[in-house]
Amino acid sequence: MAGLGWLTPRRRSATARSVLAGEAAAEAARKTSAAEDEAALLTGTSDEAAEEPAFPVAGDDRAAAFFDLDNTVMQGAAIFHFGRGLYKRKFFERRELTRFAWQQAWFRLAGVEDPEHMQDARDSALSIVKGHRVSELMSIGEEIYDEYMADRIWPGTRALAQAHLDAGQRVWLVTAAPVETATIIARRLGLTGALGTVAESVDGVYTGRLVGEPLHGPAKAEAVRALAAAEDLDLDRCAAYSDSHNDIPMLSLVGHPYAINPDTKLRKHARARDWRLRDYRTGRKAAKVGIPAAAGVGALAGGTAAALALHRRRR
Repeated sequence: MAGLGWLTPRRRSATARSVLAGEAAAEAARKTSAAEDEAALLTGTSDEAAEEPAFPVAGDDRAAAFFDLDNTVMQGAAIFHFGRGLYKRKFFERRELTRFAWQQAWFRLAGVEDPEHMQDARDSALSIVKGHRVSELMSIGEEIYDEYMADRIWPGTRALAQAHLDAGQRVWLVTAAPVETATIIARRLGLTGALGTVAESVDGVYTGRLVGEPLHGPAKAEAVRALAAAEDLDLDRCAAYSDSHNDIPMLSLVGHPYAINPDTKLRKHARARDWRLRDYRTGRKAAKVGIPAAAGVGALAGGTAAALALHRRRR
């Protein structure tokens, strides 16, 4: 991952490992996007925008949109859904599934990312995939998306992403989930690509280690900055969407930050800075001028009752 001349200077707030994680994610995203663009040209299946909505600005090829994944685009955390799929395929034992289930229940009840829970989930996932081939996990990931993720996409957020695509802009997922999982989700949603946590592999086999650190907090901002420099994007014309205060560094990078299903800290921060808001969990319409009308889809039903029942059983 060293020697990437297109990377921009680091921010003081980012650790060296955050920068490394961001750089690795940006490089992986660019390689994947370029490969898929080439395949589309060869097969004649590249998509074209059907129409040009008033928002975002149509035809601005120096603008792009960056979407957090967990609880912004998808209900719950992608890594937990992925864990359920691996358990079904006997990658690990029931006690590990129980831990995944509890973490997922906590996530859906709290609606925010707890660093300790997320780190525990990532450590578990790394130990599970160690020794497996990347191609194997990618193939399984396609199946898991259909089984556990497709029905958990927020329609409202999906409409926001589509508005950018229809305007001819590129749209990227930016997530702490494994880049392979994020890439599958981005492809299924018709997005440009994904920035995600990069797990180390040697000769196509996972080593059980990360490149840098999880793409979380400041590392996301580093990834977006690096990708923007490589793709000649003007961040002042770009938009970013997230539910978590952990993503304030990423949201603050762009000229058009949006708080989607925001946690308490992000909601307060967004209101103080007059950022646009939208909450699909309850149907509240807190959006300011500029949110596409197509995004006003009602909130999906959550799994709160089931999560509460699980919590009671564990007490």
